[in-house]
Amino acid sequence: MMIYCLGSINADHFYRLPHLPAPGETLAASAYTRGLGGKGANQSVGAARAGARVAHLGAVGADGAWMLARLEALGVDCQSVVTLDVASGHAMIAVDEAGENAIVLYPGANREIPLDMVADALREAGSGDALILQNETNAQVEAARFAQEQGLFVAYSAAPFDAAAVEAVLPFVSLLLLNEVEASQLCAALGVGLSDLPVPAVCVTRGKDGASYYDLRAGTETRAPVFPVEPVDTTGAGDTFAGYLVAGLTEGLTVADALRLASGAAALKVTRAGTADAIPARAEVETFLSDQPSA
Repeated sequence: MMIYCLGSINADHFYRLPHLPAPGETLAASAYTRGLGGKGANQSVGAARAGARVAHLGAVGADGAWMLARLEALGVDCQSVVTLDVASGHAMIAVDEAGENAIVLYPGANREIPLDMVADALREAGSGDALILQNETNAQVEAARFAQEQGLFVAYSAAPFDAAAVEAVLPFVSLLLLNEVEASQLCAALGVGLSDLPVPAVCVTRGKDGASYYDLRAGTETRAPVFPVEPVDTTGAGDTFAGYLVAGLTEGLTVADALRLASGAAALKVTRAGTADAIPARAEVETFLSDQPSA
């Protein structure tokens, strides 16, 4: 089985600050690092680190060769990533002493992905495979529709949130991934409750308070366990959770077991600075979980 990820690839520029800046405030950073990021790249790496076979679909500029090399080193197939004559996506990420962050994002090549390349890659997919999407690229609706027609499991992270973009993709989604704020915004925009969203399943994440997986067809809720840790950097924790969750479901784990695996991976991630490079490997997650209560 294969997981395809149509997603962003960004250079993340991290600035460590005493606190997040207020409007008009200038702060000196105590540290600076550059790393691989983007919701798509993070989710691809998360799924690959969970042990899945992952093919990334995306685009970078001529300045993005190092990002592709890093993705491949982390286990992601980048044969369907094209290099375009535009700047690669990048983000400026301010992280405070509590591990909270504020992000400025420039999409760049992520919004110029050729639709024919996406279609060509997905023609090789079939039943049992999965497609992961987020709202940081173009071609989301077309890719989701084609994937559904191919019989793929389609997981969509509705971030950065845009109600119209999410609504357009919903008819082709198997699993909708939202945080609490996004869930409230989407329900308000559509004028429905969470249980009436037009998708088979929804997973709502609540940061340190865990997550809930709602099977809307069966009318059931499965809660993810909470693993208290000392946060260093929360950036990419949600993407780590998403990549691990889809990988677990694709390999045949129960929803409860996939949630436990994803929660353990996200908990470990927040103890480390960085994004894609800080996502833990499956063996590390399983070691961490072996020391946690089973229920």
